[in-house]
Amino acid sequence: MLEKWFKLKENNTTAKTEVMAGITTFMTMAYILAVNPTMLAAAGMDKTAVLIATALASFIGTMAMALLANYPFALAPGMGLNAYFAYTVCGAMGYSWQVALMAVFVEGLVFIVLSLTNVREAIFNAIPLNLKKGVSVGIGLFIAFIGLQNGGIVVANSSTLVSYVDFTSNFKTAGICALLALIGLFVIAIMYIKNVKGAILFGIVITWVLGMICQAAGIYVPDAEAGFYSLYPALGFTDLTAIGQTFGQCFKLDFSGVHVFDFIAVVCAFLFVDMFDTLGTLIGVANKADMLDKDGRLPRIKEALLADAVATTAGAVLGTSTTTTFVESSSGVAAGARTGLSSVVTGFLFLISVVLSPIFCSIPSFATAPALIFVGFLMVSTVTSIEFTDMTEAIPAYLCLLAMPLMYSISEGIAIGVISYVIINVVCGKAKKITPLMYVLAVLFVCKYIFL
Repeated sequence: MLEKWFKLKENNTTAKTEVMAGITTFMTMAYILAVNPTMLAAAGMDKTAVLIATALASFIGTMAMALLANYPFALAPGMGLNAYFAYTVCGAMGYSWQVALMAVFVEGLVFIVLSLTNVREAIFNAIPLNLKKGVSVGIGLFIAFIGLQNGGIVVANSSTLVSYVDFTSNFKTAGICALLALIGLFVIAIMYIKNVKGAILFGIVITWVLGMICQAAGIYVPDAEAGFYSLYPALGFTDLTAIGQTFGQCFKLDFSGVHVFDFIAVVCAFLFVDMFDTLGTLIGVANKADMLDKDGRLPRIKEALLADAVATTAGAVLGTSTTTTFVESSSGVAAGARTGLSSVVTGFLFLISVVLSPIFCSIPSFATAPALIFVGFLMVSTVTSIEFTDMTEAIPAYLCLLAMPLMYSISEGIAIGVISYVIINVVCGKAKKITPLMYVLAVLFVCKYIFL
């Protein structure tokens, strides 16, 4: 049955590998169950309701990806998009969260249309192969940067923007967490080099267990006010009735105080970020998994994009911000995932977390950080296949991969890459190799910076 649905042999994988990889992906994504409700609570939404909506939207999106496209990509409410939802639309612009959910719902409907009419597929295929490789490397740097922050190894600095943590200061909280993250990184690296199956997953679990031992020994001391909580799994169940506070609320709103052009601008902003975050993630993760063909195209891309669009629409109805393909899917791919069976496992874990979310929310970020840092290394290795002998190809790829971590955005990296690719090749007399759609994308990105 599994072979018939997911074609395991054809994709050179096994059910055991897919299950382990699916668990790995979930554990690197589980933080969204705690972070997303906290973010959207700033917009006035109920935390428990958002937590349930987050888990259900992730389940629906990830299962859709598995069954429609047979790819090991997991979905959840996107970081960055939830911040825009809470702090810009509901904060600076002053709209209710119901209006923001309606904007997400409309965005999802537009994406469904674009996916069914091949527009998003055409955009994916229009991006040159070398630029796609730059996207893959950029995502590797980006996800490693996220891991360094989640592990508390890289911290904010007023003079240099970022710096390494002072291990001796607050050693029993920030210091020991950063140290454990580094230990976890070496554990994963050594196990991976020794070809230990499930090295990334085992690394996460071992790092978490080491943390619990440190807490038991008094080396790690929880400080809730500073954001350092108990590392022991919390036992408890979620109040499932809370979902009633957000379910369907995107349809229950008064448009009398909503400015039409402002609403359109909000929808367009969600569209731009979600579209190119998703395309970038698909490019990067698929490239690492050797799923792209010789022309840099992804088979079944339409189904993958449709799953993403359906997830966004369903998430808005349930009560959460834009649901999108997660870059953390690369951790599962690094663990061997090659089919939708891995996504089925990840999806069911999200479904289970609807009830057992307190347990899954106990996974500390310093335990999953080593996985992200190591996966970043695996994705950066793609840089060797970029054609550096042709400067008109190499420089845009370089600007793209540089922008992603430094601007903290996949979509911004793609925007810089596309704009620079068009400008450099036109000025250098190589306009013939630029497709019409690349010109359109470059103009749209420029307009985005001017008007959005």
